[in-house]
Formats: sequence, C-alpha cells, structure tokens
Amino acid sequence: MTTPFERKVYAALLHVPCGRVTTYAELARAVGCRSSRAVGQALKRNPFAPMVPCHRVISSDLGPGGFRGRMRGPALRAKLLLLKSEGVLFRRGRLAEPERVMSLPRF
Repeated sequence: MTTPFERKVYAALLHVPCGRVTTYAELARAVGCRSSRAVGQALKRNPFAPMVPCHRVISSDLGPGGFRGRMRGPALRAKLLLLKSEGVLFRRGRLAEPERVMSLPRF
C-alpha cells in the first residue's frame, strides 16, 4: 500500500522521460517536500518500477545516488545499466552529460 506522499512522488517522476534524469532534491521541490531523503525512501519502496522510473533520479552532485535502498553493489550496477540503456552515461562516478538533468514543475 502506498501513501499519498509516495503517490505524489511517483506521479511527478512519470514526467521524466527516457534519456533524462532529475535529482532527489529537484523531485522533492517539485512535490513540495524539503527532504530529498524522504523522496529517496519513497523511491526505495516503489512498487511500480520500472513503469515509474525511479532509476532516473540521481544525486545533486550528479553521482548516481542509490537504487533499491543500496548505494553500491548489484543494485547500483542495475541502475547504471538501466540508465546506460537509455543513453545516460556516468564517467568517474558523475553524470557525463549534465544537460540531461531536468527540472520539474510543481505538483
């Protein structure tokens, strides 16, 4: 069962198209939340993946961030492979093309 906050996060994330990413902080701002960690927790529990593309959310420092509640290992490798399949690449642990980061409207 999802909370109203989680549903709001997932709905906003549907506006991030294939080949683009947003940040946890930007997603938090878009849903009227001050906590990017709260957004990360909602994404960790995303029951609608991959239809709700939580892999398209990265850290504000343009690092990949976490995935499925993990910051490294197989989960993070899976996130990087999903992003790579969409043309989003990382070099030396940072987003290779920062212009792929998008802002979101308020929801």
